[in-house]
Amino acid sequence: QYNLETEKDPVVIVISTTGTGDPPDTARKFVKKIQDTTLLPDHFAHLQYGLLGLGDSEYTFFCNGGKTVDRRLQELGAQHFYDTGLADDCVGLELVVDPWIDGLWLALKEVFLLQKEKEGMSSDVDAVSSSLSAAPHVVHELNLSSEVQNLKLEDGGVRNSDVLTQKLVDINLVGSVGDTEPSLVHSVPPVSQSALNIPALPPEYIEVQFQDTHGENPHLSSLISEGTTFEVPVTKAVQLTSEDAIKTALLLELDIADTVFDYQPGDAFCVICPNNVNEVEELLQILGLTEKGDYFVCVKVKQGTKKKGATHPQHIPERSTLKFILTWCLELRAIPKKAFLRALVECTSDAVEKRRLQELCSRQGASDYTRFIRESNVCLLDLLHAFPSCKPSLNLLIEHLPKLQARSYSVSSSNLYQPGKLWFVFNIVEFPACPTRAVSWKGVCTGWLAELVAPLLHPNKNTLDTKGGNPSTEKVCIFARPNNTFHLPGDPSVPFMMVGPGTGISPFIGFLQHRQKLREEHTDWEFGETWLFFGCRHQHRDYLFKQLKCFLENGTLTHLKVCFSRDSSTAEVAPPKYVQDAIRLYAKEVARILLKEGGYFYVCGDKKHMADGVSDAVVDIISMEMEVDKLEAMKVLAMLREAKRYLQDVWS
Repeated sequence: QYNLETEKDPVVIVISTTGTGDPPDTARKFVKKIQDTTLLPDHFAHLQYGLLGLGDSEYTFFCNGGKTVDRRLQELGAQHFYDTGLADDCVGLELVVDPWIDGLWLALKEVFLLQKEKEGMSSDVDAVSSSLSAAPHVVHELNLSSEVQNLKLEDGGVRNSDVLTQKLVDINLVGSVGDTEPSLVHSVPPVSQSALNIPALPPEYIEVQFQDTHGENPHLSSLISEGTTFEVPVTKAVQLTSEDAIKTALLLELDIADTVFDYQPGDAFCVICPNNVNEVEELLQILGLTEKGDYFVCVKVKQGTKKKGATHPQHIPERSTLKFILTWCLELRAIPKKAFLRALVECTSDAVEKRRLQELCSRQGASDYTRFIRESNVCLLDLLHAFPSCKPSLNLLIEHLPKLQARSYSVSSSNLYQPGKLWFVFNIVEFPACPTRAVSWKGVCTGWLAELVAPLLHPNKNTLDTKGGNPSTEKVCIFARPNNTFHLPGDPSVPFMMVGPGTGISPFIGFLQHRQKLREEHTDWEFGETWLFFGCRHQHRDYLFKQLKCFLENGTLTHLKVCFSRDSSTAEVAPPKYVQDAIRLYAKEVARILLKEGGYFYVCGDKKHMADGVSDAVVDIISMEMEVDKLEAMKVLAMLREAKRYLQDVWS
């Protein structure tokens, strides 16, 4: 029991983020309470706290739940006794979580020692000190003083039963002496000879019952809770890159004329896609369920499960075929979390394989997990090939594999310019073969779409229709994902700049189509100048939209700046290689449009290698043109973002 209004002991807060940067449901009441504007600035002056935020940097408002609480507590006078940690699921929560927890015990020790000095606390602090001094090297059962027990660690703290206590490992488990390099299936000292701290075994909570083969699978729309789905035909497919380009980019056209699906240029939409049919068959074979693929299964919560608040997974139909679940509902390519590895340990009969799985989910094997599982993009099928004695049950897969997410794409057209049509552009994602996977893979959705539209791309290749008629029209299931901000300025006279290398150009084709149509329909309107910075590797291989010149010729586009990063140049002054280099060449124009004329700046494409470089360039330009230091320039850019005049649509 605690009361934050009077709490003198240190408080530890762990909070995730949901939606568009919102606190989780369980914290909403608390957040609303502390955001009361009548609270005085010293309301929490008595409070000392440490906060761990959990988030995913692939989303714009990273860890915003934690940041909101942290900022508000600071405003109300609370003090940190320990630095805030922000863990990123994009790279692995444990990279921040594990060291943060390790440091937490030491920080608590200091707090209690200070309290002892201030209040002359009783000698039970010595017990805390001695226990904490041992952490985090060996995890004991936490039998600390009541101050620490207030932390209410999940699952009642760390239990001895969850700690493997072997100090020395049978030499047979270490592998041959010649194996000096670790791999997914092989460890080396010190990990191979360590006692391991492994997570608690997650309780099973799903029950699967096989039924007959009669009935119909649910419609795909039932899998989506985000809005109305539309099944629409693919009417056109064009390969935008040459055969010798490093990446293959496709443009698809969908016919939405017979639907109420509506969009604005800059919006995104989602495609519901299946797992690869060969991977589904392979998984069924490994699980020994090939014969049962077409059987209907009934999925229920296990009676008497020890999992708290166990509920039927929303993304699993109550009744559908096994193949339907594995094809449309579960993300087979998901990187297994440590809890999943821990559960797989129990399904593995070979002692060497069992030990290695224990290492990979243990604290001692954290770097091996990062290197051989997370960074190698290892998935369930890879694990089952690498550890052939591992035979998980179907219910375990349903419990641990996440929902197969619909894939999001930027719209690349304007409904005003071509009513009833929707364009989108994508690269076919390629995963080359690697030590853990003998064959190369294509992206789940891009690979499926490429296969789906192959008859449209190569109409005479392997088609049975000798008359050369149109191949049968394939359909895809889509739903809207409107973007509230990445749109053209409301006032057409406002100038704007667009930066979109590679497929990042996609939304800007829609912008320019829309602008061209507006110019044709409203000859009396005033239109601001438009800039586009585009980049690709080679001019003759992956210059995706050479028709950009048409927009330039008819005045829709005022300035087009294109750079080619891999083409060699004989010019005396080397041309810019990347869009961020091109932007720097036009520093005065960027500053004029952004700082003097109230213009907009749009960036679309890869975050890490491009968008961050572009924002760095803009900061340097602001710093130079305003004659202020970099910190001040960063504040100006932050204000432009806040005013929704510097807008990004980026992916990792």
